[in-house]
Amino acid sequence: MTTQTMTASPVTNDASTPILYRVLVIVSFMTVIGGTLTGVMTYMNVGLGETFYSDWLSSFALAAIVMMPFGMVMMTLLTKLANRLLPSKSATFRNLIVGISMAVVMESLLAFVTAANIIGFADMSVFTNEWFKGFIAALPVGLTIMVVMSMTVKPKIETFLKS
Repeated sequence: MTTQTMTASPVTNDASTPILYRVLVIVSFMTVIGGTLTGVMTYMNVGLGETFYSDWLSSFALAAIVMMPFGMVMMTLLTKLANRLLPSKSATFRNLIVGISMAVVMESLLAFVTAANIIGFADMSVFTNEWFKGFIAALPVGLTIMVVMSMTVKPKIETFLKS
């Protein structure tokens, strides 16, 4: 008679997503969103003239430095707030609320950064007018992006980031 002995093998199943991939996914989404929205806002502020690309690039760089970290924090805070205030609502409804809130907050701040970069603060009435034009023009784009992101992409990204 033979007896088989089973031993636990030291196999590790480390299927965790590397941090570099996580960062690259977030940065790529923020680059596309920030680039699109600052492009629309820059167009509303200066039109498609000779300085459009340099104005857009500088506005995008400022937005990247200011808005990307702020956006990540805001998304986390708004998601936690929605989960706390609306626990009985579906995850889809909470994601929709977060998406709309993020669009309004981020559009306001992106319009501010873009108008400050292009127009400056010398004449506050001109600054306010250009901020508002940029905000209103980019808001439908931002709402569309944020609702699509929060309803379809955000749950997948959250799963990816948790892996």
